[in-house]
Amino acid sequence: MKVHLNKPGSKNEIHRVKIDDFDTWNMDVTLAYIIVPLLKRLKEVKQGAPFVENEDVPESLRATEEELRIRIEEPHQDADKHYFERWDYIMDEMIFAFESKLDDWEDDFASGENDVDFREIPDKKDSEGEPLFEMVYGPHHTRKYDVVGREKYQDRISNGFRLFGRYYNGLWD
Repeated sequence: MKVHLNKPGSKNEIHRVKIDDFDTWNMDVTLAYIIVPLLKRLKEVKQGAPFVENEDVPESLRATEEELRIRIEEPHQDADKHYFERWDYIMDEMIFAFESKLDDWEDDFASGENDVDFREIPDKKDSEGEPLFEMVYGPHHTRKYDVVGREKYQDRISNGFRLFGRYYNGLWD
């Protein structure tokens, strides 16, 4: 992949993007390599922030009913005390999600060693007449997997991608 973008507003506003076939293999990861540094840079240089819905942030960052009322009645008033912190939270969650695409995070939820064998089940066949097998743990099997922890981590990733979609139009400087 090669990308050439001229500065916005330049005389010769030529944008060239060359996509190779292999760029679409694991496109979610390919895009993460581009999106992560862009999100980090935007967070670093931002000069403003879009409105963030209370439901998308922890309670400690939510605007009060009074702050929301003032925002509706007097939209040109200053932002409330957590306004920019809410946007930072959203940015951090998006960055977390895309960085997770670049990491083998699932390995963090497994420990121990596999000692597994697959043995044919005598006199058992599938619908096509092929033998069926069962998985049997050996004496050295110590593998453990934190399913609950993995699901919580995956939920956070999914939420970061949801927030990316929801606040996509807020990705400006």
